[in-house]
Amino acid sequence: MSVTAVVAVAIFAGAYVLIATEKVNRTAVALVGAAGMVVIGAVRGQDVFFSQDTGIDWNVIFLLLGMMVIVGILRQTGVFEFVAIWAAQRARARPFRTMALLVVITALASALLDNVTTVLLVAPVTLLLCDRLALAPVPFLLAEAMASNIGGTATLIGDPPNIIIASRAGLTFNDFLVHLAPIVLVLVVVFVGLCWLLWGRRLRYDPGRADAVMALTPKETITEPQLLRRMLAILALVLLGFLTHNLTHLEPSLVALLGAGAAVLVSRLPSEDYLAEVEWETLLFFAGLFVMVGSLVRLGVIEDLAGSLTRAIGDNYLLAAQGVLVGSAVLSGVVDNIPYVATMSPLVHDLVGPGAGLSPDKQSLWWALALGADLGGNATAIGASANVVITGIARRSGHPISFWEFTRYGLVVTAVTVGLCVPYVWLRYFVVG
Repeated sequence: MSVTAVVAVAIFAGAYVLIATEKVNRTAVALVGAAGMVVIGAVRGQDVFFSQDTGIDWNVIFLLLGMMVIVGILRQTGVFEFVAIWAAQRARARPFRTMALLVVITALASALLDNVTTVLLVAPVTLLLCDRLALAPVPFLLAEAMASNIGGTATLIGDPPNIIIASRAGLTFNDFLVHLAPIVLVLVVVFVGLCWLLWGRRLRYDPGRADAVMALTPKETITEPQLLRRMLAILALVLLGFLTHNLTHLEPSLVALLGAGAAVLVSRLPSEDYLAEVEWETLLFFAGLFVMVGSLVRLGVIEDLAGSLTRAIGDNYLLAAQGVLVGSAVLSGVVDNIPYVATMSPLVHDLVGPGAGLSPDKQSLWWALALGADLGGNATAIGASANVVITGIARRSGHPISFWEFTRYGLVVTAVTVGLCVPYVWLRYFVVG
């Protein structure tokens, strides 16, 4: 290994540790790490901006940007408040029924949008409902964070690691639905049962507060009904664009940007209204991260590691898939699953190649990586971006969630969900084929 490669690995490892410990802002770490790679000559400007393998993955950046703009405009209509109050009233304001409905709504929304955006929208509404029902909001927020990571596993856009995997492996929106949605449906049902065991039995019902919530009129929260109708139509077209990728050959990022452009045109809102919802720090974090990982790819570090793993595994893809599944779950609990997948996806690519057209046993490695990383993100408060967002909202609202409080419940949820995926991967790719 060259001196430049050794220094590049040291820069990446140092950045990884800082991101995991959250001692320094992760966006700053990623950007400084990327700058370090440029300074030592590990990557060049042409690689950063124009190389698909060693530069910034613009498909990921623009897909997230487009969806953030769409959701930012959709939020102006009041539809998310409507859904929350509707859910509480459908549950007759019973605490656990309300939690279960919010969990299902969060999981579904995370699959259709993305888990970070979903928790940003659902958490404030949850705080409002808990205040009205005189309930401790922490169990609800914990359940929603974990539900967002489980639900987001089902689709290409549901969880940022899936976007990275899809871009690297050449997988489509439909591929994720076919391979991951079935097991995710099972996991959501199981998770609702876990919510009862972990939190539901301790929730207390207040009849007076419940009557007040039942008296609310959900329709009054819809402030822009005409805009809502237009936005729902645009969102439906965007989802249709994702589903018909194989026919239209339009990249999901382009579909999202076209949808965002249409939303801006029909809404006629001031730019500050919807741009305020864009997580610029997250986009910059991705950019810096891609540059650091791309540097390791360009220097051959990832290829060397893949070669070592290939020699160790041989043709035992069942062992490899289960190892990737469990190993990814463990490591994604220790560090954020975004940098983990950004590091692992080039390695899996070198091991088995692009995801499309592979035999089931080889393709299992890509789906094991997605399941392990997405579900393993539930293990700790820093395992997934949605967790970081939820704990931040909880802290600002005066209901802090400690790292260990999150972990105490997250480890149980991760163990159960990943445990169910072990037989799924075996049956789906090595028995049924």
